[in-house]
Amino acid sequence: MKNKPTILITNDDGYFAKGLRKLSDLMRKVGNVVVISTEQPMSAQSHSMTLRDPLRLRLLEKDTDYQMFVCNGRPVDCVKAGYQLILNERPDIVVSGINHGSNASTNVVYSGTMAAVVEAGMDNIPAVGFSLENYSSDACFDHLDELILNITNKVLEEGLPKGVCLNVNFPDISQEPIKGIKVCRQADARWKEDYERRIDPSGHDYYWIYGEFIAEDCVEGTDLWALKNNYASVVPTQFDWTAYNSIELFKKWER
Repeated sequence: MKNKPTILITNDDGYFAKGLRKLSDLMRKVGNVVVISTEQPMSAQSHSMTLRDPLRLRLLEKDTDYQMFVCNGRPVDCVKAGYQLILNERPDIVVSGINHGSNASTNVVYSGTMAAVVEAGMDNIPAVGFSLENYSSDACFDHLDELILNITNKVLEEGLPKGVCLNVNFPDISQEPIKGIKVCRQADARWKEDYERRIDPSGHDYYWIYGEFIAEDCVEGTDLWALKNNYASVVPTQFDWTAYNSIELFKKWER
């Protein structure tokens, strides 16, 4: 009989994040866990990697079924280092999160949490990203235990199609329990940025970026609709960005 599955965990909120600790505790109920997280918060790092500085890994904690490392790189670095340097083998699953904040809709494009998941998917490793609609560092994740365990075990049992990973988002805790799970598409939305200009002591301009999330595509069948109606959203996601429905349109450009 196969030993317990090997689970590689990362996130983009840093090794000290409450969501990471919750996910690690849950995964230890499922298998042998290796956590590799970033030294600092790396939100909105997308699929960036560390190329101009040496990558450093430091062991923080170790138990019979658990190891935790901190990395000076980005979430994608953590995944790559996880199975190429620490495990020296492919994990049975990669899970990322639990992110402090939504990665629904077009947030997935910017997300370091989901970039780690997509990186694993590119190597055909089953991978799931978990995110909560609460940006607070002290967010409560206690209402997510059963759903996270069910989704993780389902992926371990059935696998995922080649090139596909899962983007899972949860509504924040409320007086009502989460109604269930909706498998849906990514809603169309965008960030509208504002820039606040300031001047440093040397007289040079600098800017703080603020943003408003513009979501007009909140119809039934989208992840934003699911979250708004107190469902967990599950969006099958892929790294192949080819717009297949437009290939024929541009065939006329061929020479």
